[in-house]
Amino acid sequence: MEKSKVYFSDLYATSKNNNMSANLKKLFDKAGFSDIISENDQVAVKLHFGEKGNVTFLNPVNVRQIVDKIKESGGKPFLTDTNTLYSGSRTNCVDHIQTAIENGFAYSVVGAPIIIADGMYSRNSENVEINKKHFKEVKIGGEIYNSDSMIVISHFKGHEMAGFGGVMKNLAMGCATAPGKQMQHSDIKPQVDPEKCIGCRKCVSICQTKAISMVEKKAVIDSQVCYGCGECIVVCPVRAISDQWATDSNIFLEKMAEYAYGAVSNKKGKVGYITFVMNITPLCDCAGWSGRPIANDIGVLASKDPVALERACLDLITESAGKDVFKEAHSGVNGDAIIDYAEEMGMGTQSYELINIHTGKNIF
Repeated sequence: MEKSKVYFSDLYATSKNNNMSANLKKLFDKAGFSDIISENDQVAVKLHFGEKGNVTFLNPVNVRQIVDKIKESGGKPFLTDTNTLYSGSRTNCVDHIQTAIENGFAYSVVGAPIIIADGMYSRNSENVEINKKHFKEVKIGGEIYNSDSMIVISHFKGHEMAGFGGVMKNLAMGCATAPGKQMQHSDIKPQVDPEKCIGCRKCVSICQTKAISMVEKKAVIDSQVCYGCGECIVVCPVRAISDQWATDSNIFLEKMAEYAYGAVSNKKGKVGYITFVMNITPLCDCAGWSGRPIANDIGVLASKDPVALERACLDLITESAGKDVFKEAHSGVNGDAIIDYAEEMGMGTQSYELINIHTGKNIF
């Protein structure tokens, strides 16, 4: 199979001609993203606005550079994401937009309006037929589905249930409605280790379905009520709660891959992907805090192939750290499975050329 082209810019700058703003515009051009945007296209800019309290989400000033390039290409960009399954500051579109603005994504900064793709309470949904192993159809946010083209901007970091989160998670969870998110999580059954539990009740207060109760000062999860959002795992201060998979964890990752496939299935040749490999925290930007990075900042990558892009990001981080930092942070999770299955479904290839946009030379 022919290798896909992935374009790379490091974070080294010596003048305004190669600062972050200039490099992002150059990445956009080198990756050929103008070719996917037709005149007057409604262009979804898919990103994560960051949970309230998190500070390592995408920089709105950097997003502005991409928005400006979309306009220059004749498109009409809007910033978008879907509401969360877990409780937090982004569970409905009013709170979601307010959080986005507070985190710096105001129109005056980014130059594009915010449209939450699945509406007020995640009811703006399109059932997309995919006929894959786990799902016959997937539930995608209406305004993502209805957009003409899409630029997917991702922040690469760790994730407690997927191992890592990059473009695939951005598409899978980020484009799904709340019911779609629940369908992906359905095989996860968190359990509490009573020897570790300190009875702080943080998991009880955060559980949206009231599946957690206290028994003899220890948290207990009712698996019949729990829908597997995993928020209790994140908030537990002593890691007393862990995933207990009803099936192999690879099934969860395959389900995510199928949702990622469905999110772009009606946009053949109309999607571009940009990933920031910096502020590589152990947890997702859904957490209401930012952990200490587990790897050094690398740079920014762009491609029309999400599989090649994801593989290149992982390879760069592993090469820089000299180890797989995500398997070390989240043992027992084989995050590579999502890339393998996405390639199997035909979303792209893991065979790539990594091209430095400044020198034009292949890195590897």
